Amino acid sequence: MGRAIVNGLTAAGTAKSPLLDKQFSRELDDMVKLAESQPITPREKKHVEAVSLFSKGELNKATFVWEEILLDHPTDMLALKFAHDAYFYLGQARQMRDSVAAVMPSWNATIPLYGYLHGQLAFGLCETDHWREAEKYARKGLELIPRDGWATHALAHVMEMQGRPREGVAFLSNTIDDWTTCKWIACHNFWHWALYHIEQGEHAAALDIYDSEIGKRANSGQMLDIVDACSMLFRLELEGVKVGQERWDDVVEIVRPHVDDHLLVFNDSHFLMAFNGGKKKSYSDQLLESLRNFVANSEGAQRKRQQDGLPLLESLAAYAEGRYADAVDLINPHRYDIEKFGGSNAQRDVFDQFLIHAAMKSDKPIHSKLARSLLTQRKAYKPESTLTDRLTARMMAQHGD
Repeated sequence: MGRAIVNGLTAAGTAKSPLLDKQFSRELDDMVKLAESQPITPREKKHVEAVSLFSKGELNKATFVWEEILLDHPTDMLALKFAHDAYFYLGQARQMRDSVAAVMPSWNATIPLYGYLHGQLAFGLCETDHWREAEKYARKGLELIPRDGWATHALAHVMEMQGRPREGVAFLSNTIDDWTTCKWIACHNFWHWALYHIEQGEHAAALDIYDSEIGKRANSGQMLDIVDACSMLFRLELEGVKVGQERWDDVVEIVRPHVDDHLLVFNDSHFLMAFNGGKKKSYSDQLLESLRNFVANSEGAQRKRQQDGLPLLESLAAYAEGRYADAVDLINPHRYDIEKFGGSNAQRDVFDQFLIHAAMKSDKPIHSKLARSLLTQRKAYKPESTLTDRLTARMMAQHGD
């Protein structure tokens, strides 16, 4: 099981591709061979099978195996957490919620790790827009384990989605000594903190958090930290903030080794944000060419996901080249498909903002109407969003009534 745990954590981190990292590939092969030759339990064999499937890009199949484990062993936290992560990468919010909800009755406070279930369920509830219930479970999780960074993260999401940025800043600042002990999610919680400032138009404060925390933590090697850095700079630039070449150059150097990974469309799209922001067109072209070659020469579920993601990346490239109408035409027909590329609602909101900006900058009259429609939809979903109000005012100034 030790190998399954280590390899599973490595695969779930999405920073290493077994197709490119030969050492990781050998470790996965050794794990499978040992499982076949050793007298281990059926449950352990299923864990090995699921990790192997996940590492090959067969995330859906991996979740089926982890769910089989949970049917017989509902308190298997490893199966639950790995399934939770896989659902997250697949953009399957209902499954992420229901997987935890299904096993909750089998747990109680005497079982180790019980407190952590509440943060997991809270996140699934938040991602399916059950914000009141999500907050209840997140706060219960923090009552049981104040240093649970994931429960903190779930509550930060609730406050983001409900348009409570000032409360979010106060919450994260007042509990910083608790959640920064959780290194894996700390950078992402700082990202949420900066997001609250962007929502309020406090760009200097967001950039301060980037410089003091997010940008530095992007060197950790953790993919979540890397995409947070890419996203934060891109969002600030969409807001009209010139973040400077030096910041982009730092991120580009972190991203460059991953140009051929193609593990998740979500990751690839953020790499392209960095290359575009850093004005490294040759790197952007390399990423797109590499992705097209991957789609042409690969097979299985991972290939299909990357193929479906091509229009998104081509749209980002068109925007960077000033071809705003092309950017809109490439991504708008697929905008409701983006959730299947993974990430949270808050993370994927960058693509909604991107489409709005592209539509506002396009020279096609129909696209200005699209921008207005998108902003109206956004206001209905998040009526308290001051960022939406700013975008609407900008759109009206540019295009009038």
